[in-house]
Amino acid sequence: KPDGSPVFIAFRSSTKKSVQYDDVPEYKDRLSLSENYTLSISNAKISDEKRFVCMLVTEDNVFEAPTVVKVFTVVIIFKKEVDPVTQLYTMTSSLEYKTSKADVQMPFTCSVTYYEPSGQKTIHSEQAIFDIYYPTEQVTIQVLPPKTAIKEGDNITLKCMGNGNPPPEEFLFYLPGQPEGIRSSNTYTLTDVRRNATGDYRCSLIDKKSMTASTAITVHYLDLSLNPSGEVTKQLGDALPVSCTISASRNATVVWMKTEESPYINGRYYSKIIISPEENVTLTCTAENQLERTVNSLNVSANENREKVNDQAKLIVGIVVGLLLAALVAGVVYWLYMKKSKTASKHVNKDLGNMEENKKLEENNHKTEA
Repeated sequence: KPDGSPVFIAFRSSTKKSVQYDDVPEYKDRLSLSENYTLSISNAKISDEKRFVCMLVTEDNVFEAPTVVKVFTVVIIFKKEVDPVTQLYTMTSSLEYKTSKADVQMPFTCSVTYYEPSGQKTIHSEQAIFDIYYPTEQVTIQVLPPKTAIKEGDNITLKCMGNGNPPPEEFLFYLPGQPEGIRSSNTYTLTDVRRNATGDYRCSLIDKKSMTASTAITVHYLDLSLNPSGEVTKQLGDALPVSCTISASRNATVVWMKTEESPYINGRYYSKIIISPEENVTLTCTAENQLERTVNSLNVSANENREKVNDQAKLIVGIVVGLLLAALVAGVVYWLYMKKSKTASKHVNKDLGNMEENKKLEENNHKTEA
């Protein structure tokens, strides 16, 4: 055993001529002990490379003789040549080896052991890694980029792979409801997918269509309609029945909300909405009056906490209110400036008129004195 403990596998008595094989599973039906005490092991395996001991038991003593069995899975051919002049030996060793997929990227080396006056010496060759080719035995398909949900308008890419070496470079892609495959490289892209793209997608090898892989794709959608919609005018106190109709690819929860607004007091006004985005979105707030139009945007990540979103939304509201106040102040200042300019112009014109009249009076007085 690997730990050094012995296991008896076969016994033959010289007196009773009987053979007994112990119950060792790895040697079941592979052992044969002949009359001349030769043990044969059929169908040799790498695991048979062990230390075997032949034990002779007599009335007076016990004798043991060990041997180590080496098991090779290769054919090694030796060739020896002697130089008739120098009497030096040239040794050539050739290896015949049947590779498997497990040997991919495995290094092969050979070593030479020889004797010199200082003793035994061993040298090793450089490692060699061989290209091992084998056909594709399985194909797989995946959707890129990996998403928890695909929605209408998304772009998705199907990627097909084979486990052969070298890997296949072309495949056939089968779309739902289409029996004929589309020849493409190992990727096939669908752009701006719609709900009718939901279904099973397959890919196969070009020369072996029976070897396929498939994946199911669901394109999610959400249609929402209100009745009535648009702007509705009602008398104060009238009832306003509103119905919400939803068509979705999976269960949806309906929540009714009124947008929160403040009255316009002292040049200030705000409007607030609450959102729960499932993906990154951009919010745009537009404030407009007769003097100016201001637009502000905010990028909201779906994984941000709600308090942060609310704080940033309040910040936008504050900025917009501030801009409205600035625009209002600018308008008032402009109005006062224009009013003051008109008044000043009237005074200037009046003064100029008085100066002309005085000048004419003085001229008349001079004429009279003369």
